[in-house]
Amino acid sequence: MTKTRLDSEERELLEAYDSGKFESDLNADRREYLASAAEETFKKDKCIHVRISNRDLEALQRRALEEGLPYQSLVSSVLHKFVSGGLMDISAFKSAQRPR
Repeated sequence: MTKTRLDSEERELLEAYDSGKFESDLNADRREYLASAAEETFKKDKCIHVRISNRDLEALQRRALEEGLPYQSLVSSVLHKFVSGGLMDISAFKSAQRPR
């Protein structure tokens, strides 16, 4: 299991939360907006069928097992991260960085 490295702001927030001194500055409107956005993000209302190689499926299932979640959830999460810009193609990034 990998340890998450926290920056100083994150450590400060965690320490405040753990000590019971953390106070949220969210107002009711912002809280409602965030709750709605989270609900929309995780709403799964469409079903798709995709053909992939057996090798890729087995790799997905292994990774999902390591993460402790169903492989369909892992696939959905990866797709969501990709379309929302949170997942980068490392090989494309590396080729763009190479001097020409």
